[in-house]
Amino acid sequence: MSGHSKWATTKHKKAAIDAKRGKLFAKLIKNIEVAARVGGGDPGGNPTLYDAIQKAKKNSVPNDNIDRAVKRGSGVGGDAVDYTTLMYEAYGPAGVAVLIECLTDNRNRSASDVKVAVTRNGGTMADVGSVSRIFDRKGVVEVAKAQAGRNLTEDDLLEATLDADPEDVSDEGETLRVISDPSVVVEVRKAVQAAGLDYESAEVEFVPQYTQAIDARDAAEKLFRLLDAIEDLDDVQNVYSNEDVPDAILAELEAE
Repeated sequence: MSGHSKWATTKHKKAAIDAKRGKLFAKLIKNIEVAARVGGGDPGGNPTLYDAIQKAKKNSVPNDNIDRAVKRGSGVGGDAVDYTTLMYEAYGPAGVAVLIECLTDNRNRSASDVKVAVTRNGGTMADVGSVSRIFDRKGVVEVAKAQAGRNLTEDDLLEATLDADPEDVSDEGETLRVISDPSVVVEVRKAVQAAGLDYESAEVEFVPQYTQAIDARDAAEKLFRLLDAIEDLDDVQNVYSNEDVPDAILAELEAE
């Protein structure tokens, strides 16, 4: 189980109700713009855009904002921005590997901001390839456990998606994650829908090959402070890490 997933889930819950909501909205809007630019502005013919829109709606992004983002991305209007994807690599406390994905219109700004956030919060920048080599690109479909009048199990979701060739189904607390080859993430998502189930998100992500155990609360606090600082940067779109923090420590930190 990826520690990143637990941290990210907690972060997004908080982001929906606190002052960081605007930053979350901005990231979701960027996803829509890029998806529309690459595959066109019709969600019916662009599954990546379809999933980006669904994720935005799940996080209460207003429909007007979504519509404008689709238009900007597909070239309707004169305010389109051409974003470049950049990846940065770092190490956090206890040797946790951190992979940082940026969508930016200014490479120099992104590089500077990421380096400052990492070094000022107890991390170190890593050589290219030293961190990314332990992550694999995977399709990830997240499904809430509580729905359709029941509490879904891993076996339920595996059975529903079996024909789409999933690689694994994992329990992430309140959600289940279906891991697959990136090429079949849309098929997995469609299988979930065909089974009459709702889904939280369907994306291609970087999934760690192994996790790094963190058994001390102090180290966990330092790591989450580092991850928070990185994710708060305007150009940062996604942060992936391979920590494995015990549930007891996570519960203590979330209760504060």
